[in-house]
Formats: sequence, C-alpha cells, structure tokens
Amino acid sequence: MRMSVRVAASVVALGMAGVAAAGCAPSTSEGGGGKDDRSGTLRVWLFREVGNKPKEKVVRDVVDRFEKKHDGVGVDVQYIPVDSRAEKIKGAFNDPGSAPDVIEYGNTDTAGYVADGGLADVSKDLKSWDAAKDIDPTARRSVSVEGKQYGAPLFVGVRALYYRTDVFEELDIEPPRTLDEVADAAHKVRAAHKDMYGIAVGGSYTYGAMPYLWAHGGELARKKGEGFASALDTAAAKKGIRAYTELFGDDNCPAGKCAQMTGNDVVEAFAGGKAGMVVGGDFNRQAMEDGKVKGDYAVVPLPGTEKGEIAPAFAGGNNIGVLKSSSHRSLAVALMKELAGKRTQAQLFDAMGFLPTFTDTRKEAARKEPFVKPFVETLDAGTEFVPTSPAWGEIDASQVLPGMFQQIVSGKQGVDGAARDAAGKMDEAFAK
Repeated sequence: MRMSVRVAASVVALGMAGVAAAGCAPSTSEGGGGKDDRSGTLRVWLFREVGNKPKEKVVRDVVDRFEKKHDGVGVDVQYIPVDSRAEKIKGAFNDPGSAPDVIEYGNTDTAGYVADGGLADVSKDLKSWDAAKDIDPTARRSVSVEGKQYGAPLFVGVRALYYRTDVFEELDIEPPRTLDEVADAAHKVRAAHKDMYGIAVGGSYTYGAMPYLWAHGGELARKKGEGFASALDTAAAKKGIRAYTELFGDDNCPAGKCAQMTGNDVVEAFAGGKAGMVVGGDFNRQAMEDGKVKGDYAVVPLPGTEKGEIAPAFAGGNNIGVLKSSSHRSLAVALMKELAGKRTQAQLFDAMGFLPTFTDTRKEAARKEPFVKPFVETLDAGTEFVPTSPAWGEIDASQVLPGMFQQIVSGKQGVDGAARDAAGKMDEAFAK
C-alpha cells in the first residue's frame, strides 16, 4: 500500500554558499540503532526556492516513481528555509528521532556536517552506482572529505562574464579575451559613460573575486598534514588579489561605492543598466531578463591571464545526503540516487535552470539552451572549490576575504599586509 506525500512549505531564497553548522559531533549521530528498515516513511528535507512550484512538481514525480518501486514505503517531503538551515540541521543531528533520512545541503556545508557526525558515508554506494562515473570532478569534490563521499551532487552553479552588447558595439569593444582586456574594456566604458561602472565589482563579493586569484595561479589554502594552511600570502595569490582590487577606483568602480558591494549588489547594478560588465552566475539570468538590460547583454566565460584561457570559477551548488542516524539506510540511499539522478537533474534544468553535475546530462542541457553554453564551457575548463574543512564556515562567516579586499581598496593596507593578516586569520580558524 502506498502512503501519501505531504509537502510542507516555507518561504526562502536559495543560497549558493552556506555557513557550516558548528559544534562537536553528537554521540547520538551514530544513530539508527543498527536498523535498516525496508518499509515505513522516509522523511526528506529539501530547500525551498523562490518560485518553488516547478521544483515541487519534479520532486513529486521522483517520489511517485520511488513509491511505485517500493511497496509499503511512503515519502514525506518538507521544504525548509535555507537561511536557518544550519540551526535546524544541527538540531536534527542531535535528535535522530525527529531527523529526516535524506537532506539537501549546500556544497560548502559538507565538511562541517561531516565534522558534526551527521552525514552517512556513501562511498561504496556511489562506487556501485553506474551513473556516478559521469559526475564531474569538482562536483565529486564537493561531497568528499578525506577521500570519502557523503552525498550525491544535485546541481552546480558557476559564474561567467555578462557584458552589455549595445555599449560594446557603441564603443567598438570586442568581448575580452584576457583579464587585462576586461580591465581595459572597463576603463573605456567608464570613460564614455560616467554614470556607469565599467565592470561592477564588490569588496564583499568573495566568489566574484576568487577567479582572479585562481587565474593567476594562486590558491586559498593548501593541505598541511591532516588540515589546511592559508595560501593567501603567496606571490601568485597576491598577483590575483592585486588584479582584482585594482578594479576599484574612479576609472571603473569607485571604492567609496563599491568596497561594500556584495554579489547581489553588483548583479543588481548590471541588471539596472548601471554597469558595462559583471561577473554573474547562470542563476542570475532571470534578474537580467527582469531588468533594464533585457535584450542588450551577452555572456562569455571570464577569461584567464592569457588568450584562450578561462579563469577557474568557484563551483557552487547543492548536494543530496543521507543522515547517519537514518533507520532506513538502504531506502534513503536509493532515494538519494533518484533525487540526484540524471533524469531528475535534466528535469530540474528544464524546470528551474539548475545546471546538472553529470557531464553528459549537462552537454545535452547546453544543446537545448544556448544561454548556458559559456557556463558549461567554464565548468569544462576546470573549476575550483573552497577548502573542505569545517573551518571554512567560520572563515566565510567572519568575512575574512571581504575584510582583506576592503582594507586594500580603502588604502588602509597594501596587498602584502592585508594578505598576510587575512592568511593569519585563516590559519587561526584552521588550527581550531
């Protein structure tokens, strides 16, 4: 007998990068009592999107298929707020009795949730899953901690270079092929249009700044023993930091206005017709279509330091994991594979525009929708990720990188001093 599906909704916008739940691993997280029930109700927590109905429809289809395959099994789906997920999920780790079996979680949360003892190791399950061979390497890294996998990637999001086609045509500017050409184009736009930023940049836009660091050969951190050590104060990293912070100034994006700008701020500036370029995500397309630039923009991969290169982008996104406390482990793993499988990812792309993590599914998505081609090219060129350490949550929440950028663009510190201080703060977090 099939059980009904209950969907409880809460309003929230999706966050691409999260703060890991804090605290020590609770003793209860070993949970499940050794049980592996093959009947009953599976509880699932997924994130609620802005305009969640298309996602709900896809999930209902998955649940319907799953329940037909598993007689006597029901699936209870609850959509939870993203902005309060850390507290809610930590509570679940500490109270297996009310915890879900399967959760959606931000890929930067992985290391923190593993440290808390909440996620089940599904390495063997992925190894025996035929589809897993097509998961792209960065997406696989996003569910991995110390060589073990703690979930299946659900979707990925990356950023590329949006530019104003009408302004570029007016000024006879070609789409930039190097980061130096990005800066040159920005200066030309600003010189011709004093009411516009050449390229909108933000001192609080960490994920827009990272490609500059990586493109110059820099790293956020390096492995050190069983942990990490900051690499912000290396020569290569400082080249990238300098290239990004030099975009703040009256000849492009004045520090007085741009130092505090976030990723949302720079996207809004471009969408509102106030910038010639911006580093934005595939997930920002609707903002552009709803803004003043509709019909007057195009997208190319953010170039690297040399012609023909693409700057490595941060690969954001979400994963599906199984809680260690689940008393339905086999069923939970099977549902994880259904929710994060190729069919579902293709449906979520059609319904929500989420980029698939399977390389073959993603190529088909790009064939169907030309807009995503530069983002797929960016992914295929190789992306980067944040250190897979529970400390990253603290580093991110403490605004270590934005603080560094703001010290530099305000003139309070030079690149060397600001990078050294930021590296010290990162190392303090890694050492805890």
